Amino acid sequence: MSPYIYTLLLSSLGLGTTITFMSSHWFLAWMGLEINTLAIIPLMTQHHHPRATEAATKYFLTQATAASTLLFASTTNAWLTGQWDIQQTAHPIPALMILIALALKIGLAPLHTWLPEVLQGLNLSTGLILATWQKLAPFALLVQLPTLNQTIITAMALTSALVGGWGGLNQTQLRKILAYSSIAHLGWMILTLQYAPSLTLLALTIYIMMTFSAFLMFKLNNATNINSLSISWTKAPTLTAIAPLILLSLGGLPPFTGFMSKWLILQELTKQEIPLTAMFLAMTALLSMYFYLRLSYSITLTMSPNNTPGTAPWRISPSTPPLMISTFTMSTLLLLPLTPTTLTLLTF
Repeated sequence: MSPYIYTLLLSSLGLGTTITFMSSHWFLAWMGLEINTLAIIPLMTQHHHPRATEAATKYFLTQATAASTLLFASTTNAWLTGQWDIQQTAHPIPALMILIALALKIGLAPLHTWLPEVLQGLNLSTGLILATWQKLAPFALLVQLPTLNQTIITAMALTSALVGGWGGLNQTQLRKILAYSSIAHLGWMILTLQYAPSLTLLALTIYIMMTFSAFLMFKLNNATNINSLSISWTKAPTLTAIAPLILLSLGGLPPFTGFMSKWLILQELTKQEIPLTAMFLAMTALLSMYFYLRLSYSITLTMSPNNTPGTAPWRISPSTPPLMISTFTMSTLLLLPLTPTTLTLLTF
């Protein structure tokens, strides 16, 4: 792909997200989401592989369904209430339809089945954009919704946490594992949205940092399945030593950064006097921790045959900038001591 076209598509991604961020009108928000969708589809098909074409087709159909539902719901809300403003979505039926449409856009269970299949058909760079950047605009709309059906959103969140942990147990493809990891993290974020929206945004920020680290690590090692992780020590020994820590941080194990968001969310749920929900959410985190530990085992405790092709890749210079990996890795591992400062900022 030409660098000019690539720059244009990335700029369009940023433009679509910015329009959605700045809009207070449902029609403008819908336009931003559509620009986002149309900009990422050429990035998905840039390698002209059958799996990439299939992934782009599935993504387009899913996003078109969500966008049409969102536009229909906002039009219905304007018909019933006379308001196009996002924060004036007071009627319960359009609000529920908008919630379902946005849940389909971000891949929240039970509307999640497209996400692992689409992510599996993409390369790691485009998959990183899909797993991180494409969640920003729908979350900006979710935070602004004035009325949320607490029963529906709690059921979706708990289902996402359970499906994200359960679905990743028998996977061998790293992109599918990261997709189920995304679904599980979405459950944690959405559950606390109705009680502390600022905490949801904090959890989203931490998730994006951890996912950046994981994707850049796999991209540097050119790893797409669990078996390829066993020879990663020949390509980047230092990063191989840090890789299990990144995965454990994704699982929410202390003393890494990923523990901060889970700790604060469980604390908030306890304050809201719903301990059974908090206990169920904590139990689903054990499922996710299992497949993160399985990846860590493949990286650190397995050894590939010491043949010449297996030990040759260390001579190949890495294509990913080490500075970016270092920045996101340090953020993924070392921000837990800043939790008191973070709590202070959340109270403002």
